[in-house]
Amino acid sequence: MSLKLVLFDMDGVLVDTVSSWVAIHNHFRVSNELNAKRFFEGSIDEMEFIRSDVGLWKSRKEDVSLSDIERILMRVPLMGGARDTVNALRERGVRTAIISGGIDILAERVREETGIDIAVANGLKSDSVGRLTGEGILRVRIRDKGECARDIMAKMNAGKEECASVGDTATDIPLFRNTRIGIAFNPVQKIVEDEADYTVRGRNLTGILSCLKEWD
Repeated sequence: MSLKLVLFDMDGVLVDTVSSWVAIHNHFRVSNELNAKRFFEGSIDEMEFIRSDVGLWKSRKEDVSLSDIERILMRVPLMGGARDTVNALRERGVRTAIISGGIDILAERVREETGIDIAVANGLKSDSVGRLTGEGILRVRIRDKGECARDIMAKMNAGKEECASVGDTATDIPLFRNTRIGIAFNPVQKIVEDEADYTVRGRNLTGILSCLKEWD
């Protein structure tokens, strides 16, 4: 079977930042370490995780807006080789998708700048004048990106044996398990490397292309 689809995580893979959420935390000089600890221990769910994070920003600027968030995320750089990687896949007739627990504002920017076919990420609710309400829009469950992967694969008529995925953290392991090949790009945890079929290190995403040679 030929390669039809590559699923990409965004933060740390398509963009050179650990997290779009953390980029905003850093701007407002707040830390979500406690929120993250509570989430991964199971004390709060995804929606409360988003509320808690937005609450940190609003504690610094009560009227923080979508425009504020967009300006902050505009400074997040693409990963080296991101455009070239997507272009190379497109030339082979391979479609691409972003599946990210990060913020949709950045995911849409990355999609537009690279030519990726589809981007699915989480959002922020705002009022009629664009100010954040504190609520989120949950599209990607951080604990099960596989659910979103299966939806996209079905829409693109691509079976598991026709798909590859690229990620860097443990939340990307469900992507690996739902595709024929999983590629760990600069994995931040050993378990990610253990679960992947290939590991690529460095600051240039084109390194993943050699991992897809079995489809050539």
